[in-house]
Amino acid sequence: MKSLNPIPIGGVPGSPYTRKMVSLMRYRRIPYAIEWGDPREFIKKFDVEEPKPVLLPVMIFDVDGEKKAITDSTPIIHHLENEFPARGVIPPDPKLAFLNYVLEDFGDEWVTKYMFHYRWHFEKDVDKAGTILPFLHNVSLDDKEHQVFKNNVSDWQISRLWVIGSNEKTAPIIEASYKRFLKQFEQCLRLQPFLLGSRPSSADYAIYGQLTQLIGFDPTSRAIAHDISPRVISWLDLMEDMSGLEPKDSDWISFVEVQNTLSDIFKEIGRVYLPALLANAQAVANKEQTWTTQIDGAKWEQRSFPYQAKCLNWINEEFHNLNKKAQQQIMNFFKKTGCEELIIKG
Repeated sequence: MKSLNPIPIGGVPGSPYTRKMVSLMRYRRIPYAIEWGDPREFIKKFDVEEPKPVLLPVMIFDVDGEKKAITDSTPIIHHLENEFPARGVIPPDPKLAFLNYVLEDFGDEWVTKYMFHYRWHFEKDVDKAGTILPFLHNVSLDDKEHQVFKNNVSDWQISRLWVIGSNEKTAPIIEASYKRFLKQFEQCLRLQPFLLGSRPSSADYAIYGQLTQLIGFDPTSRAIAHDISPRVISWLDLMEDMSGLEPKDSDWISFVEVQNTLSDIFKEIGRVYLPALLANAQAVANKEQTWTTQIDGAKWEQRSFPYQAKCLNWINEEFHNLNKKAQQQIMNFFKKTGCEELIIKG
C-alpha cells in the first residue's frame, strides 16, 4: 500500500474518527485533501469499490497499482508510520507502543460510547445534533429537506442506542465512567501535555477525536467537562493543529513514568472496558447476537460486535510481539490496574 500525494480523505466534521485522522495528518505534515460530505459520493469519484462496511473517514490509497478505499484508522496510522517515519505517533519503546495501542483502542471503542450516549440520550443534545448534522452533509438543504433529514437521522440514531449498550439502566455507568475519565485525564495533563509525554501519540488522537464531539459539540457533556476538567477543554483546542510542534525522541516518557501518570486511566480500562471486551468476545465465539455481563456492579446488555472481538485479538497479538521481559513488565503493570485479563492465556 502506498500513499497518494495528497492523500484523499472523505469524511464529516461530526465523525470523531474523521477528526482523529485529519488532526493527526496535520501534526505529521502529511499532505492530504479532505472532502466533507457523503462518503459514498466521495468513493464514486475515484471509481473504486466500496469498503464493507463504509465507515468514516474513507481514505484513498494505491494498492498494487490500483486505487482502493480504506477505512480503519488504526491500521492506516501504522501504515503511515512505515511510509513517513518523521514525526511519528507510535513510541519507539515497544512497551510504550503496546500501552499506546491499548489506549488508542480504548478511545476508539469505549470513549465513543460516551459520545454516542450523550448525543442521543438527552433531549437538547438530540435537538442540536439533529439540527446541525444534516447541514454538515449539505449546507444548502432547503427547510423541508432539512426537517426530513433531521427527523430521520435523530430517529435512526436514537433507535441504535441499545446497540452500543446505552439505556436507562446503563446510563449511570456510562456517565460515571465519563466523569471519572475526565478527572483522570485532567490529572495526567497536570504533569505533561500528552498521554505519553511531550509529544502526541496515536492514543492522543483517538481520545481527541471523541472529545471533539463530547466537548466540542454536544452541550451536556461539554458542560460536565467545563465543571471538572478545564485542562482537557484547552488540550482539545490545542490538539486540532499541532503542525508547529517540533518533537524530539526524548519527548516520550519512560515506562516507569507512565505507570505513575496513567495508572488511573488503565484502572478505568480494567473497570469498564475490559469486562465488555471479554463478554463480547465470548458471545462472538458462541455466535450469540447479544451479550450480558456485570460492569461496575450493574447489568450491561448490548449487541455483539465481531469487530471488537478482533480488537481483543489484536491487543493480544501486539502483546505477544513483545519479548518475554517486556511481557512480564506489562503484566506486572496490568495486575496493579486490573487489566491482566486483557491478555488471553493460551
